Amino acid sequence: MPYDAAAPPTAGPHTDFRRAVDEALAEFLASRRRQWTQSRSGPAFMLAAAHDYVLSPGKRIRPKFCFWGWRAAGGPTCAEIVRAAASLELFHSFCLIHDDIMDTSDLRRGRPSLHRQLADLHARSAWRGDAVRFGVNAAIVLGDLLVMWADEMLHSSGLSQTDLHGAYRFVARMRADVCVGQLLDTDEQAHGGSLDGALCVVRYKTAGYTVQHPLQIGAALAGGSEELLAAFEAIGGALGEAFQFRDDLLGAFGDPAVTGKSNLDDFREGKPTALLALARASATDRQARQISALHGNPRLTAEGAGTLRRIIVSTGARDALETMIDDRVAAARAALAAAPLAEESVREEIEALITFAAHRES
Repeated sequence: MPYDAAAPPTAGPHTDFRRAVDEALAEFLASRRRQWTQSRSGPAFMLAAAHDYVLSPGKRIRPKFCFWGWRAAGGPTCAEIVRAAASLELFHSFCLIHDDIMDTSDLRRGRPSLHRQLADLHARSAWRGDAVRFGVNAAIVLGDLLVMWADEMLHSSGLSQTDLHGAYRFVARMRADVCVGQLLDTDEQAHGGSLDGALCVVRYKTAGYTVQHPLQIGAALAGGSEELLAAFEAIGGALGEAFQFRDDLLGAFGDPAVTGKSNLDDFREGKPTALLALARASATDRQARQISALHGNPRLTAEGAGTLRRIIVSTGARDALETMIDDRVAAARAALAAAPLAEESVREEIEALITFAAHRES
């Protein structure tokens, strides 16, 4: 792996570490494609689609948090932690694939979502059966496969079995939290949503698997202390919520050319976000009726979305969510300042990641 072990990677969005993660993913996925297509070529195009999906441009923020959690506990820069951290990207891809199916989203990272890619391939190839159903079914299974491969990539990273065993409680909790969060999200959507409900969904569905657990997994892999693991729980819980609140704002107000995602999907799907809950809480009777009529309308037009955005702004919901982001960033920074890190230089890197996660534009 062309990776300079003498120079720790920085936390910015385009780094040697990010390239090393992509190279580790490419190597692992290529080996699994060879394994499963040597005797039968049938699934080759689907495995190739999954390979391309995982390696499509992304922030790689979870591997970064894992790496700096490892370094915070005194772990050295090495190829083994790069592979272990990269395994989190396979789990993340599983989450995105299944989330896009559940939300009927057609766009991800500026490209068609995986189930849409596979449905389009089926239609272009004039294969038998229903193209949409084929795309959904194949994407579900590929997502499941990526979860299994995430486990395999972590356990074949080259780290010791003792360290892997110590970290696995956080891996297991991360996976369970995401699934419970998705169930809570589904329930909230069915019942209209509330601010308390949205905050609960964020804690389980996003905060844990985006920041908290990657930090803890990295630290535990390096034998980090319980004090450090507790500090990462405080940092990750607060920053993970800020990350999702930023995502909610980007989903409503972001430029699809920059975010790579539609700014209509959350509105059309009726996602029970904290942003909409805040708007409902401060809406006039007329605005409340407009929200009820527009939010969750699968045929919502750009004009209708514009009306929702104006309501969000005029009720003060957008500013209120920005304040909630700032409060959580401050809490994360305070927890970081008190965290018992092995090296002071690591504090700077995690601080940079806090800023990036909370104030990104995509």
